[in-house]
Amino acid sequence: MSHTAKEKAKLLARVRRLRGQVEAVERALEAEAGCAEVLHLLAASRGAMNGLVAEIIGDHVREHVAAHDLSETARAEGAGQLLEVIRTYMK
Repeated sequence: MSHTAKEKAKLLARVRRLRGQVEAVERALEAEAGCAEVLHLLAASRGAMNGLVAEIIGDHVREHVAAHDLSETARAEGAGQLLEVIRTYMK
């Protein structure tokens, strides 16, 4: 079982909150809200997404890189996966 499956309920709750924040951006744009209000909503959405990413990255490191029972091959694979995702995320 992957670490995301173990934390499924908590992660899905975060995704649902994030969805609500993005929907708030949509509603603000439809209502022609001021740019400052939309920017605040976007900043909150971005912060929520970054928090979710950070949580999953942390779990990945604990489970696939730093766990004491992993082989060196498994650690290298976990680190490689993480670096690939970070490169994609940073683009």
